[in-house]
Amino acid sequence: MPEHHPDVVISGAGPNGLMLACELALAGIRPVVLERLPEPSPEPKANGLVGQVVRLLDMRGLYREFSGIDEPPAPLYEWIFAGMRVRLAGVSDNPMYALMIQQPRLVQLLEKRARDLGVDVRCGHELTDLTARTDGVALTVASPAGTYELDTRFLVGADGGRSLVRKSTGIGFPGYTSDGVARLGHVHVPDELRTDDGGIDVPGVGRLPFGHTRFDGGGFIYAEFEPGRQMVGTFEFGVSELPDESTPMTIDELRSSAERVLGVEVPLEPPDGPGPHALRRIAGQNTRQADRYRAGNIFLLGDSAHVHSAMGGPGLNLGLQDALNLGWKLAATVNGWAPPGLLDSYHAERHPVGARVMMQSSSQTALMAPGSEVAALRTLFAELLQKPDVAAHIAHLLAGSDVRYDVGDGHRLSGRLVPDLTFADGRRVADLLHDARAVLLDQSGGAIAAAARGWAHRVDTVTATITDEPARGLLIRPDGYVAWAADDFDQDDELRLRAALRRWCGEAR
Repeated sequence: MPEHHPDVVISGAGPNGLMLACELALAGIRPVVLERLPEPSPEPKANGLVGQVVRLLDMRGLYREFSGIDEPPAPLYEWIFAGMRVRLAGVSDNPMYALMIQQPRLVQLLEKRARDLGVDVRCGHELTDLTARTDGVALTVASPAGTYELDTRFLVGADGGRSLVRKSTGIGFPGYTSDGVARLGHVHVPDELRTDDGGIDVPGVGRLPFGHTRFDGGGFIYAEFEPGRQMVGTFEFGVSELPDESTPMTIDELRSSAERVLGVEVPLEPPDGPGPHALRRIAGQNTRQADRYRAGNIFLLGDSAHVHSAMGGPGLNLGLQDALNLGWKLAATVNGWAPPGLLDSYHAERHPVGARVMMQSSSQTALMAPGSEVAALRTLFAELLQKPDVAAHIAHLLAGSDVRYDVGDGHRLSGRLVPDLTFADGRRVADLLHDARAVLLDQSGGAIAAAARGWAHRVDTVTATITDEPARGLLIRPDGYVAWAADDFDQDDELRLRAALRRWCGEAR
């Protein structure tokens, strides 16, 4: 294989690694993506995307393609927190969106996009060793044709919770491991047990809704994401002897676990139709976060940087937003115009978001635990969730929109994801961000655009009319976050704009 020296190598071709590769390619960088598997895994892991990441896909023009829906994404009317319903219909600026797409399909679409953009995706090529240098990283890669060496300026570990990149770099991964066991699998449930509202009616237990239900024996999950294909999951706490992970999971094991949780026998049979079908266990859930997301020229992304309970579905919302945050900053550095500190802002911005996800996923797990005290706490919590302010707080926590980036600007919108704006000519703000470039919205009659003329080669200035304008001007970073905003445009606003442009877009030409 002829070798070259790519500016960026990404270890791992899961959703996060492929998304990062696409982001880099939009900026003219052609990374190499190494994936140890000979082909993408068909195992259905995540069943969809929930939270702000859905809007970010829309900003790249991917929502319509991935969802098959012509309309813009709409927020959810409700979601769940530890199996309790959170009504979101009355939440202003509701940040909770959903896109029901299984992970194998998501990977397939992102890999196609990456290859179409010119990314070198190497399946069956496993990173086996690395040596960090001051000017880059030397890699050893095992491939079907033999072992080869590869030098790169930057290495990104998107290689999962057991990340070789993280371990080889010496980055700490503090946290804890629970004594619980989670099991999940596609099954066949008799038609007479299924209810019209998407739940299940178990003799001796009663009607169980779609999603999570807590019992003193543990947690039970029922969902039918696809017609005729049911999924059942269990979670048992305080297991004295964890199962041997080398022993394959079976339907019989899942059925026995469901019986222990519910206290009655549940008629679960192997699923109908062609696979692949989910059937897996997690013995001892890890909740851990890397103590730093960057070590020199090496970065961590997705599960290599954080692992946590899947309750509430936060994983891809977190990991894909990591990718969109890192991508444009890494590209700016490779392309030679990154201002000082830009790469360091990746850890500074994303580490607190990861910490919040670990907090809320652990809180949900705790609220599913057995015991009369937990039952009483759930009763109180369910009452609180009926309050609009509490529902709004939970919605922003789950979506990841409750963390505000420190962008150095004090406007109320700065550091937040840009609102979903629609212009008088019918365009939406998401339409302006497809190319992953910074955008400056000018409603001042041209004064804002004139002040930013020196950055025209890196910032797309758009003069547009917004009926309910949130601000007179907005500087939007490539990842959709507001870096500067002003309600008027006086001398102080102009000084703030120039400072924001220098901080996020480099020096003027």
